[in-house]
Amino acid sequence: MAEKKKRRKKSDGLAFDPNAWMATYGDMVTLLLCFFVIMFSPDDIQITRLQEVAVHFQQGGGLRPGGNTASPGRMADLGNRITALPAMERGFAMGTAVRRATSVFAPEIRSEIIKVTHDERGLVITLASDAFFEPASSRINLEETRGILLRLGTFLASSELQGRNFRIEGHADSVPVDPLGPWDDNWHLSAERSRSVLRYLTNLGVDERRFQIAGFSDTRPVATNATPEGRALNRRVDIIILDDGHL
Repeated sequence: MAEKKKRRKKSDGLAFDPNAWMATYGDMVTLLLCFFVIMFSPDDIQITRLQEVAVHFQQGGGLRPGGNTASPGRMADLGNRITALPAMERGFAMGTAVRRATSVFAPEIRSEIIKVTHDERGLVITLASDAFFEPASSRINLEETRGILLRLGTFLASSELQGRNFRIEGHADSVPVDPLGPWDDNWHLSAERSRSVLRYLTNLGVDERRFQIAGFSDTRPVATNATPEGRALNRRVDIIILDDGHL
């Protein structure tokens, strides 16, 4: 009996922490977060959805009436009508196109032959010139890239891009062309590379009237021209699926 009382008294001396459960709860939440980060796939991002969320929080965010919330009222009705506009539907289609392009060109993206990005102009598919052209040439290296260009032509003619217009932009590094070669300057070379890509894509059946072409020489570098690696990145051809504001 005395021993039992002694154990009880010793137990009563321990401090009781009412927040001790939070450590276990925090561990569980951290594990769940790690699980969903592992399961997360960038290919599933819908760009237009992310942009909507960003705009929502920039304007104050929160659970407020109107917009895309479920709250009743005239503003909520207005928000529902806005999401049904054709421009929003085209935005959703562009998000689908971004995911599909990332999937279609996944092997080339991993090997850095192609880069898929999205900026204010629209969806940009960047072809590394060193992989698609011989040095200082506008002739496409079809032996190595025919399959890639066939997939590109099929993608541009797909239903996701129906009604979209395209622009092909050629870019060069800052190294001057050979004065004894066929090119007057890098402007000439970059424009001819754009034209070569245009000719090949239209031969595959993509409507020529949907295209614009341009040559920018070395005026829009994406890396330094002081290193061979940087110059290689600057030698590129961009195929741009234009957003409505950049027709």
